[in-house]
Amino acid sequence: MDTGTASTPPAAGDPATAESAARAALAASGVHLMPPAGALACLGADAASWAGFAAHWADLTEDAYAARRGTRRLRRYGHFSLTTGTGELRLQPHTGFVQPGATNPLYTAVDRRFDPLTDAFAADPVLLRLIALLSRVAGALDSPEQRWSVKVHPFRVVATADGGGEPTPEGRHRDGVTLVSSLLVGRENAAGGESTVYTPEGGEILSVTLREPASLLLSDDRRTLHGVSPVRPVDPSRPAHRDVLVTTFTPG
Repeated sequence: MDTGTASTPPAAGDPATAESAARAALAASGVHLMPPAGALACLGADAASWAGFAAHWADLTEDAYAARRGTRRLRRYGHFSLTTGTGELRLQPHTGFVQPGATNPLYTAVDRRFDPLTDAFAADPVLLRLIALLSRVAGALDSPEQRWSVKVHPFRVVATADGGGEPTPEGRHRDGVTLVSSLLVGRENAAGGESTVYTPEGGEILSVTLREPASLLLSDDRRTLHGVSPVRPVDPSRPAHRDVLVTTFTPG
């Protein structure tokens, strides 16, 4: 059962209403679930542009670090800088990804190397509009006029009958950022994958299984922790997968 304070706003397909609801909820409770109609409206995405965006998940590469812990996860990684005053967005030179200290217990201070976003992914209009939306939402949590460090992590977690896929093998954690978002891109033959956001003391704020593509979960990472339950196949004779895009914003 889904619990928590998130609800669909009356005009979920109106971008101004959807964005306003996200800003208000984040400021009040630190978490918001934007329904697909609102997210797609904010992203200006029709069926064709969304399908083109989702196709990038067929071109992810193996996460060797997750594999060492028994999880098959495919991913890429990109780092942008965004100046809100001018709207200038720049893809930064590709480097390793280092988790901030005192956040992820599995990988703190580990310089992990992932393949970069493809050129087509980094330039996809849906991605660029998502980053613009998130920058406006993040303005409810910090100064709206500043430079943001934006990190983009497309994931595919794969599960089989022999083992559940672990979206968050580190368990309940923070990412050490201001805003963290998880956009469901798709899921196939998948059960589980319940996302839960907690208070620092461990109280549950929101628990929801993202089932519909374009469902967008947002949280203030400074005030909350989060985790995702394992994914397992509905039909054990076939593999399951869950595709998400995790995007984080940090002043920088």
